Amino acid sequence: MFRRRGSVRQQQEQDHHELHPESKVNELKAALGPLSGHDLLYCTDACFKRYLEARNWNVDKAKKMLEDTLVWRSTFKPQEIRWHEISVEGETGKVFRANFRDRFGRTVLIMKPGRQNTTSMENQIRHLVYLIENAILNLPEDQEEMAWLIDFSGWSFSTNVPVRTARETISILQNHYPQRLAVAFLYSPPRIFEAFWKIVKYFLDPKTIQKVKFVYPKNKESVELMRSCFDVDNLPTEFGGKATMKYDHEDFSRLMLQDDLKTAKFWGLEQKTPSAATNGIAEESKYTEC
Repeated sequence: MFRRRGSVRQQQEQDHHELHPESKVNELKAALGPLSGHDLLYCTDACFKRYLEARNWNVDKAKKMLEDTLVWRSTFKPQEIRWHEISVEGETGKVFRANFRDRFGRTVLIMKPGRQNTTSMENQIRHLVYLIENAILNLPEDQEEMAWLIDFSGWSFSTNVPVRTARETISILQNHYPQRLAVAFLYSPPRIFEAFWKIVKYFLDPKTIQKVKFVYPKNKESVELMRSCFDVDNLPTEFGGKATMKYDHEDFSRLMLQDDLKTAKFWGLEQKTPSAATNGIAEESKYTEC
């Protein structure tokens, strides 16, 4: 009985914080203290809210999580990664930003793990972090989250990322990009993926697990769930849609170089980024957001 009452009270408190987050945001802001430089740009009110939500509105836990992120960003420097440094990872189109958004206006990342083309864990993680930062850069003002579409065509254990890489990637996503993933659709994964999933699932927190959706072409319910998030006319054929999408590395690279300039301007790093002219950007890319 006491457990039930406690749970109800906790849920009521959480509901109150979600409806009136300003007081908790201000409390976290005060607890964190004065900020400067990149930390000040990163720690917006929306950022504070994401970390509070990730820690069920516990200010102390949110503060610890955010402080850890600021330390990680100061060493990993995701805002300073540029496309030319990791473009080799994108040559096969194993991860790229889609040229469409979902029904809610969210940026979409398309992943094709069967197209794995490198063996360096460090570069693979830098490549994914770069594209996550890029997806965030291209979110509309009213959105905080992105959607993932994962195509398992050609996937096998030989092309699969090692468990160590998966674990490190999950740690970065959960600890340093809280509340950034809205949903991840795993489309038609093979049976042998289930063994890998059981291992990976162990490292995921319950909130993230709920956002992972398995979609099978013959399972009407799972297909309808995915189509509730995507217009079938925009959805590529490999995900059961009607659109034809062919990844063009050179074209996508031009788009990323353009976005590098936007990233540099936001973070005040213009002098560290080669100019668009130097990189041969002369035309709009067909990957430009709709």
